Amino acid sequence: MKKYYLRFFTMLLCITAILSASLLSGCSGNTKNNSIKLTLNEVAHSIFYAPLYVAIQEGYFEDEGIDLTLVTGFGADKTMTAVLSGEAEIGFMGPETTVYTYNEGAQNYVVNFAQLTQRAGNFLVAREQMPDFTWSDLKGKNVLGGRKGGMPEMIFEYILRQHDIDPSADLVIDQSIDFGSTAAAFAGGKGDFSVEFEPGATTLELEDKGFVVASLGIDSGYVPYTAFSAKADFMKKHPEAIQKFTNALQKGLDYTQTHTAEEIATVIAPQFKETDSKTLTAIVNRYHEQDTWKENLIFGEDSYELLLDILSDAGELANSPSYQDLVDCSYAEKAAGK
Repeated sequence: MKKYYLRFFTMLLCITAILSASLLSGCSGNTKNNSIKLTLNEVAHSIFYAPLYVAIQEGYFEDEGIDLTLVTGFGADKTMTAVLSGEAEIGFMGPETTVYTYNEGAQNYVVNFAQLTQRAGNFLVAREQMPDFTWSDLKGKNVLGGRKGGMPEMIFEYILRQHDIDPSADLVIDQSIDFGSTAAAFAGGKGDFSVEFEPGATTLELEDKGFVVASLGIDSGYVPYTAFSAKADFMKKHPEAIQKFTNALQKGLDYTQTHTAEEIATVIAPQFKETDSKTLTAIVNRYHEQDTWKENLIFGEDSYELLLDILSDAGELANSPSYQDLVDCSYAEKAAGK
């Protein structure tokens, strides 16, 4: 798995110095409306991250003086590359990626400063309705899974082990399909089950080509699934930018905690123009009901230790960086009024 980061690491060391000066000055400099320019690279564009899009659509970033550019990386490895290279000041991805990068020896490593989701956002889809589904039903089956070392796949395997199922011996997990393409592959006949994010899971159900039989978010419990992060030196040089960004996120989070699924869906609809309002509301409601989003953005030490346990369980933990090295919760605490 670490080949995704090793592949870019040497190149990044060479180009970061060239890019960082111009990008940092762009962040610290003011635009015509006196705002701070920031580029955020998100791992995927998903309804799972609704509080972020609420903050964008409701103008909370503008209220904080942030001129935000949102870019989708389509994979944690690509998002991390954008942050390390200076293409983006802030990354939004699984925090396991920051552990990998730190363990690879990056001097200007990436630090998590805000945790958004506290449950996994994917679902297990079967080819038929299974009201009495148990995880042992996967034994001997072929399942479309995720990238090795990525949070979706590790959470899936974590659940399997919790039910005494050996991921490498008791079933076949197909990891050959690109992120975002598994729903189409499943609809086309590949696999007996598929691990799907939204809107893939709901779309399969609406087309009668699959049925959600389990929520990985519920069965795995509370886990630090996705977090916002930035390079250590950027956070040191631009604390005001990080604080304002975090403040805006907290406002988006507050909105999702105090409004209905219908209201949230209406607000974020411009971000998902390809999804009809009925489907969008159903997906938001599904995430809302399983307590997907935190009440605040504080990435606690217990959550971090659980992350390390999951990485270790998956055989992906070379070393265990300290919580103090890879998490700074001071911005989230201030935004939450702690």
